Amino acid sequence: MSVSPSPAAGTASPAARPPSPPPAARARRVLALTSLGVFIVFLDTTVVNVAFDTVSRSFDAPVSRLVWVLNAYTLLFAAFLIPAGQLADQFGRKRLFQTGLLGFALASALCGTAPTLGVLVAARAAQGIFGAVIVPASLALLLPAFPPERRATAISTWGAMAAVATAIGPTLGALLIHGMSWRWVFWLNVPICLFAALWGVRSLSESRRPAARGVPDPVGVAIVAVAPALFSFAIVYGPRLGWLDVRVWGAFALGVALIPALVYRSRRAALPALDLSLFRIRNFQASNLATLVFSVAFFAFLLSSLLFLQTVWHYSVLRSALAVSPSALITAVVASQAGRLNDRFGYRAVFAAGALCYSLGTAALALRTGATAHWATHWLPTLILNGIGVGLALSTLNNAAAHALPAERFGAGTAINNTFRQLGAVLGVSIFTAVLGTPAAGDLLGSYHRVWWVLAAFPAVSAVLYTVAHREQKG
Repeated sequence: MSVSPSPAAGTASPAARPPSPPPAARARRVLALTSLGVFIVFLDTTVVNVAFDTVSRSFDAPVSRLVWVLNAYTLLFAAFLIPAGQLADQFGRKRLFQTGLLGFALASALCGTAPTLGVLVAARAAQGIFGAVIVPASLALLLPAFPPERRATAISTWGAMAAVATAIGPTLGALLIHGMSWRWVFWLNVPICLFAALWGVRSLSESRRPAARGVPDPVGVAIVAVAPALFSFAIVYGPRLGWLDVRVWGAFALGVALIPALVYRSRRAALPALDLSLFRIRNFQASNLATLVFSVAFFAFLLSSLLFLQTVWHYSVLRSALAVSPSALITAVVASQAGRLNDRFGYRAVFAAGALCYSLGTAALALRTGATAHWATHWLPTLILNGIGVGLALSTLNNAAAHALPAERFGAGTAINNTFRQLGAVLGVSIFTAVLGTPAAGDLLGSYHRVWWVLAAFPAVSAVLYTVAHREQKG
């Protein structure tokens, strides 16, 4: 069941690409460079998590406001992934990749110098837009560098870098905060992005689709960003304002109303923000649905675990990040082997195993964790289970989504799958904030237990949904 996509979207014009396959050394450089770009983008989806407490003190802001530091990034990232891929096809993959890196560096510098929370949120939104430019362009540059029989391995490596970056973000963030300040969480991106952009000048070749024309539907792009933001607002503020508050149910109602509006625009626009034809593919539907549901638990758990360690067990920022770091190492090892396991056992079995590991690990915290710190006996087993779960589940869904697509639609389909992952992150952070609420000191442990029971249900549900919806295929 090897995934060997050969997308037309990744095929350069004859004038822009050598007629013979690139040498192995150049292919490795392209893989390293594009993986570095993806790593820095996905690192910033979670590197801020560990800084919540210190950022809160800097701006004297509650968690309900700080949540937009995360959601501004993920919402704009999700909204612009699909159109950014289309623009890369039209104006050049190398050009968009380089532009994304330079823009990401500038936005990161603005985050690092932000004088107010509002400026920080706006700069994070800019980061999300430029991050969305980097990801599809990097994949489109990667695919032509490898012959068809080696592309599955390259894609697995590229995808594993995203999973590892997401998992390792809190640890890296804590080290920077401990040694300097939370602002260096963002300043770190600047030299890395500039280095990658300079490296790409000589290591990358320009390519584009000659047939690509037009600008993606701006109304559709706006709906993709606004609808999840409305749901997030309602989920976060529902417990505080009251679920019958006009602002809460109004946000829910408008978010629901925008869904058919997006479908209408996607059917009528010359170049839609969302290609609905891909959702006729059953296995692609299954992969996106499972990605959305699993990501809710994954991103919410990352944030909840760090805050628990700091507020209940009273760990320092650095100690809390180091306490969760074994999970990232396990994820890296397991994700690198997920492709081989997919070939041997099939996508359904591997994903179900990963999702159930994550569900069991999260439930174990709710059952066993108390107010007294017992890292080795109560926390470490969860890290092992969750690290295995993430490594198996997210890598498998990435591979399965690619395998389900026709070759000429691989780029657009992969962008959609990553969009669903980011939307899951927005919902996950919002659900965590809503379930945790603002508990009194005496109820803090019980509130985290409730959060973990809720989150434990999502991976189990995603396993059931995927097992039912996905049809195993050979080849």
